[in-house]
Amino acid sequence: MSMGEPTVVEHARGLLGRMFHGHGVAIVITEVEAYGGIDDPASHAFTRTPRSAIMYGEPWHLYVYRSMGIHVCANVVTGPREQASAVLIRAGRVAEGIEVARARRGPLVKDTNLARGPGNVAQSLGISLDDLGTDLQDTDGVHLGARVVDAREVATGPRVGVSKAADIPWRFWIDGDPTVSVYRRSPRAMPTAEN
Repeated sequence: MSMGEPTVVEHARGLLGRMFHGHGVAIVITEVEAYGGIDDPASHAFTRTPRSAIMYGEPWHLYVYRSMGIHVCANVVTGPREQASAVLIRAGRVAEGIEVARARRGPLVKDTNLARGPGNVAQSLGISLDDLGTDLQDTDGVHLGARVVDAREVATGPRVGVSKAADIPWRFWIDGDPTVSVYRRSPRAMPTAEN
């Protein structure tokens, strides 16, 4: 499979270093993954379903879903409309509300691990399925804030845990940041054929 770099990649890189505000907690985004919607077989929106319908709508809204029946994951819909592209927030450093994040994650969790991994991001921020569709440009409730870290040293690699288009290097992180999650390739992933 050969895919160019659509605008979702630019948006993904642009989210690094920005504040992401939840319910009483804010993180600095340190790791993301881009998903190209209808052109990306690894995307939930590759096939339109009731779950992925929000991704086909207005950009800069929140797409949340339950992963493995346990964790909630938070995604920024980047559009354009009907393209259904989105960026998964994989990790961040808690910048505000650290005591609230600790209460949600547990007293023994290290500060660097509070929002390390997409399920932990949502748990630390208090994001639930009730936040689906939230306008992330509205400063009430869950929203994106300003860039507070200049993410000059951006590393790139394959996405975590996807079985389709697994070798597309659309995972981006602030190089050397201790909150970045560990890469785990899906055991079901096949290498991308080179044509």
